[in-house]
Amino acid sequence: MSPTSPASPTSTANPHCPTRRLTTAQALVAFLARQYTERDGRRQRLISATWGIFGHGNVAGIGQALVEAAAGGGPGGPGGPGGTTHGTPTPTSTGHRMPYLQGRNEQAMVHAAVGYARQSGRLSAHAVTTSIGPGATNLVTGAALATINRLPVLLLPGDTFATRPADPVLQQLEVPYAGDVSVNDCLRPVSRYFDRITRPEALIPAALQAMRVLADPAETGAVTLALPQDVQAEAYDWPEEFFAERDWHVRRPAPDTFELEAAVRAIRSARRPLIVAGGGVRHSAAEETLAAFTAATRIPVASTQAGKGALRHDHPADVGGIGHTGTATADELARTADLVIGVGTRFSDFTTASGTLFADPTVRFLHLNITGFDAHKLAALPLVADARAGLEALTAALAGRGYRVDPAYETEYTGAKEAWEERVEASFATPAPAARPTQTQVLGLLDTLVTEDDILINAAGSLPGDLHKLWRARSRDQYHVEYGYSCMGYEIPAAIGVLLATGSQGRAGRPVWALVGDGTYLMNPTEIVTAVQENLPLKLLILQNHGYASIGGLSEAVGAERFGTAYRHRDADGGFTGPPLPVDLAANAASLGLRVLRATTVDDLRKALSEARDAEGPTCVYVETETPDTVSGPPPAQAWWDVPVAETASRPAAVKAREEYDRQVAARRRHL
Repeated sequence: MSPTSPASPTSTANPHCPTRRLTTAQALVAFLARQYTERDGRRQRLISATWGIFGHGNVAGIGQALVEAAAGGGPGGPGGPGGTTHGTPTPTSTGHRMPYLQGRNEQAMVHAAVGYARQSGRLSAHAVTTSIGPGATNLVTGAALATINRLPVLLLPGDTFATRPADPVLQQLEVPYAGDVSVNDCLRPVSRYFDRITRPEALIPAALQAMRVLADPAETGAVTLALPQDVQAEAYDWPEEFFAERDWHVRRPAPDTFELEAAVRAIRSARRPLIVAGGGVRHSAAEETLAAFTAATRIPVASTQAGKGALRHDHPADVGGIGHTGTATADELARTADLVIGVGTRFSDFTTASGTLFADPTVRFLHLNITGFDAHKLAALPLVADARAGLEALTAALAGRGYRVDPAYETEYTGAKEAWEERVEASFATPAPAARPTQTQVLGLLDTLVTEDDILINAAGSLPGDLHKLWRARSRDQYHVEYGYSCMGYEIPAAIGVLLATGSQGRAGRPVWALVGDGTYLMNPTEIVTAVQENLPLKLLILQNHGYASIGGLSEAVGAERFGTAYRHRDADGGFTGPPLPVDLAANAASLGLRVLRATTVDDLRKALSEARDAEGPTCVYVETETPDTVSGPPPAQAWWDVPVAETASRPAAVKAREEYDRQVAARRRHL
């Protein structure tokens, strides 16, 4: 029976259980095209497209299956009516097709899939297929990023032969003590689920487990199905039930009654409570519920990098980012809080200022989180539940009990917020039109231009700190900063994923900005070509500051004297203090197909940003930034971050840095 033949029983099968003869790869693609998630009555494809770079480990298996599935008439059955939006389908527009997206770098493909999953509320995801060897190991960084940020992505790396007809084969890692290990085992610690499909029939339970994890709001992350290249091409009689449409319900677990009552008691007894909103608020679509909770209680809300935007910047209860890159308002409230209410946050060291931020001797913690692992951090009272369901339960339980923070506390934090806003304005203020802007002034110009439709994407360098302190988030999804893994090179591919998720096309779509420094750009510019190929209206903003500005500042603070952080020629002594390297990133971006707008002055930049925002195709704005001075630079860190300093050193800079380190570390405490 051919791969496209209608289903029929085989001679060896139970006649009451019809089967379909397909290769393992064809069966997997057909299966994936029929998986859906459902939450709150909304249904969407779980795996809506597949990214791929082909080599000998996947071209004849997954590659051949995608050829048929993309046409809609292959082993997956007839395709539905309609087409795709830049390769991103909806259930009604593509039926059981599997759209294919062409990447240029395997790590970048995962980043694009992660950006898509985040923008889709974790309800829809992409698959990523690679060949064996380097293609597979290039997935590891992206997989770690996805798992750390609790975002779903399905990885389908090729693997060496299961049948071992020749040993070793091209790109095979030989492990003398274990014949069943391949380079794909590098993906085990960074995957929430991992399986190697060494027989066709093993795909059935593995694929079902993979979908379960991808759709699980508590367990989701990178999921890896390693696919030996011979097994991909091997045919099998698959039970027809395997290809039935399946809905994976994304649950909203309600809080336990005992934990809820304990949480209510803790809130009612608090004098200076503070909410710390994390990414779980966004993943749960709990922003309106959080706003209703704060309206009833007047408890102020600080936000992590992942949680920024949980409340609009102009909401009375929003006090901005918290922790090392936070605002003075939020951090001062944290130092005096007697109850810290975490909602969907992991409480990383940036949020807690490495254990030095929550300084009140009587401070207690209440953690509303969908995972028990996170809910128990900092010896907290756990409230294990979906963020929206938990906030709804808390609001209802507190209703009628008369709880609201003291008006003096509300006046205190709203006044402090107004004072911080004056510092933001000072940082954003631009000099004369002919002057060269600082990085924060670039953000200020962008701030005057955007609306709630715009989405800003960033991940690493000095920009996350400036953005967390200063950016005025206007919508729940405008602020897209990946800071769980802080991965340089995430921004451009993630922006492509976001564009695919929003269906942005030309002026009718949402403006999506990828903000990168020169160091980040040089890490991973490859997917510019993908944006050009798909004609996606990416808005790339390159800030040229000739090196690693963030780590340069940190290096100076810890006594390493900015060693190895500047992009400059070597000097006579062998250091890197010569003239800046003559690298023209604008020309490089243009060579990859982008329309490039060069800006030299504040006035140039204002015009270029406006032009880029209105552009229908992929566009780059390139600007060389000025070193900030004491007026226009960002406010300094409002809380500490622990980066150990050399305990012994001969250079004065390191000796002085160690003295400051010892002073700061003395304030750290363990919350037990």
